[in-house]
Amino acid sequence: MQRRKFLTRMAALSAGVTLLPQTGKSVFHTDKKAGLAFIGVGMRGAGLLLETVKQGNSNIVAIADIDPKAIDNVKKIMKDHGLKDPQYYTGEKDFEKIVERDDVEAVIISTPWEWHLPMSVSSMKAGKYTGCEVLSGLTVAEIWELVNVQEKTGAPYMMLENVCYRRDVMAMLNMARQGLFGQITYAECGYQHDLREVLFNDGMNMIGGGVEFGDKGINEARWRTQHYIDRNGDLYPTHGIGPVANMLNITRGNQFTQMVAMASPSASLHNYIVQKGGAGHPNAKVKFKCGDVVTSLIQCANGEVIKMTFDTSSPRPYSLGFRIQGTEGIWTDEAQGVYLQQRSPKPHEYEPVENYIREFDHPYWSRYDAVANSSGHGGMDYFIIREFVDCVLHKKALLMDIYDAAMWSVLSPLSERSIAQRSKPVLIPDFTRGKWKQRTPVFGLSRDFGV
Repeated sequence: MQRRKFLTRMAALSAGVTLLPQTGKSVFHTDKKAGLAFIGVGMRGAGLLLETVKQGNSNIVAIADIDPKAIDNVKKIMKDHGLKDPQYYTGEKDFEKIVERDDVEAVIISTPWEWHLPMSVSSMKAGKYTGCEVLSGLTVAEIWELVNVQEKTGAPYMMLENVCYRRDVMAMLNMARQGLFGQITYAECGYQHDLREVLFNDGMNMIGGGVEFGDKGINEARWRTQHYIDRNGDLYPTHGIGPVANMLNITRGNQFTQMVAMASPSASLHNYIVQKGGAGHPNAKVKFKCGDVVTSLIQCANGEVIKMTFDTSSPRPYSLGFRIQGTEGIWTDEAQGVYLQQRSPKPHEYEPVENYIREFDHPYWSRYDAVANSSGHGGMDYFIIREFVDCVLHKKALLMDIYDAAMWSVLSPLSERSIAQRSKPVLIPDFTRGKWKQRTPVFGLSRDFGV
C-alpha cells in the first residue's frame, strides 16, 4: 500500500528496514519483567504482541479474543519464540476477568473502537496500567467518563499513538523545541490514506477486489466500515493531531479551544463498489454518511491555527500532510522538505528533510535505530511498546497521558457535531480543568529508557 512506500522512503536513513513485525530474537532482556495482558489480538493486536515478545521484558500472562483464528496465531507466535502459552480467554466479557488477575500489571487493548471505553474503564478500575489503541472514545460523554475514571483511580492511561514516534516527526519536534522554526503560528496534519481495500474485502479478494463488509468481511471490514455509514466527521484524527499537539505543547502550556468542520459529498466508496462489484451488487445501494474529505480548523489558546484533513475513501497516495509553519521557516510532509530563511542555501527552495533528520535525529532513534527498524510501521511500534513497558516496569508516569488522549480523541465527535450544525464552530472541552496552564512538556525529552 502507499503507506508502505512512504515508510520505505523515510527509512532510507537506515539500512534493512522492514515495515511489518518480523519474528526474531528478543532485542534486550531485563531481570525484571512486566506482567502484560492483551485484549484483542487481531492484525494490530498481534503486531503489538509480537513486538512485545521480541523486546523480551514482559511476561505475557493472558490473552483475550473472541476469534479462534486470532488465538491460534498467538499460539504460533509464542511457540516460535520458545515461550509458554498464556491463559486464553474467548468470551466477549472475559476482559473483566483478565483485569482482576494479580499477575496482570498492565493491559494493552487493540479491539474495535466501540469497545475501547468499557475495556479501558474496567482496566483502570482494577488499577492497571492501560495502553489503548486509538481512539479513546467515540463521544464527548465517553471521553469525559474516561478522564473521570482515570482521575478517580489514578491508574495510568496511554493512548498508543505510534506516529508521535515517527523518525522525521521526532526530529522536527527537536527542531521546533530548539527554535529553528521560530514562533510556530500554523500547522497542518491529517489522515490521508486510501483504505478502500481495508474497508471492503471478502476473504478471497482482501487485496484489490472484495466489496464486502460486516459479517461477510474480514479483519477491520467487519466493524470499521459501519462507521462510514453511520457517521459524518473526522473518524480518525490522532495520527495527524498527536505529533502536532506535541509540537504546540497542547495540554502542557497550550490548549485546543474551538473547531469548525466541513465535509465533502460521499461518493468514492459507492464508486469503488460499483467499479469492483458492479452496479447490481447489493452494497451498491448502501448510503454512506461520511464525506470523502473532511476538513477541520482548530484554534489554540496561544493563537495557533491547525488545519486537519481526513480522507480515507479517495484514490490517493498515503500522506499525513504535516506542515509546521513558523516565523523562521517551514517543514512540509507533502514536499518532504524544510526551508529555514536564515539557514537554507537557496531562497524560497526546500532542502531535503533527510538533511535535517540526520542533524536533529532524536536520541531514541540515533541510539536504537538498528533494533527499531526490525519492528512494525517503520520502527514506530518499537518505541511505543518500549516506552509503555518501561513505565510499567519502573512505575513511572506515562509521557502521553489521559489528557492527551482525551484532547486528541474528542476532535472526532466534535467534528461530527460541527458538520451536523452546518459547520458551526464548537467549543472544545478542557479535560485538564485548567491544569494545562501549569503542566510542562515531557514527551521526547528523556534521552533514554530506564531498562
